[in-house]
Amino acid sequence: MGPRVLLALGALAWGLRLAEATVSSEAKRSVSPLVATPCWQVEDFVVVQDCALCTTFQAKTMPECSMTGFIEQISCAVSKKEEYKSCRSVVTEARSFWKFEGATICVAVAFALLVMYRQRVLDRKALEKVRKQIESI
Repeated sequence: MGPRVLLALGALAWGLRLAEATVSSEAKRSVSPLVATPCWQVEDFVVVQDCALCTTFQAKTMPECSMTGFIEQISCAVSKKEEYKSCRSVVTEARSFWKFEGATICVAVAFALLVMYRQRVLDRKALEKVRKQIESI
């Protein structure tokens, strides 16, 4: 057999392995159970109970509580299911915002003071240099 025949057979074998891998991965995907999509992701919903802090029992038993620590009860319009959805507390978000604003203001004041101090040091050095030049005349 010549090198061309061996090369062709190798390419054919490689193509078959690639096709088998693709088919087996598609078969694995089709065999895997479908994950139920929450109704609030595909339907319109109404909030039954506003966003509230999870109790310790809910935090341990409900996966929705693990994300933010807050949940709200919703009712889906079409399927009429009542489910829980993770949510963000307005009070917590506002508190986080004002903490960030306070930290930003503190850093700005610190750097402003640093700039003022550095400017005074440079002004003193410049005045000293001018004084030495005048004395040398």
